[in-house]
Amino acid sequence: MSLDTPKLDTNQRQQIMNSVQQQMAIQNAQEILQKLSDKCFKACIQKPGSTLSSSDQKCISQCSDRYMDAWNIVSRAYGERIKREQLRH
Repeated sequence: MSLDTPKLDTNQRQQIMNSVQQQMAIQNAQEILQKLSDKCFKACIQKPGSTLSSSDQKCISQCSDRYMDAWNIVSRAYGERIKREQLRH
């Protein structure tokens, strides 16, 4: 398959776009997980050890839930903004 896009048929272009979108989604999920882990670990774990106390576990759970809730709100707002911008053009 050539990278010269004018020579690609519609199906080939769509396959490339789908592949790129999947790779971006995976990268985005990995980045979110890394940020969530960093922020919640810093916020919840005062004295790292070989086990987590029940309060550490509760804190991490609540922190993760709040982080994902906030991320979902931002993501939805961003998606709505993109839709509005597309409708204007």
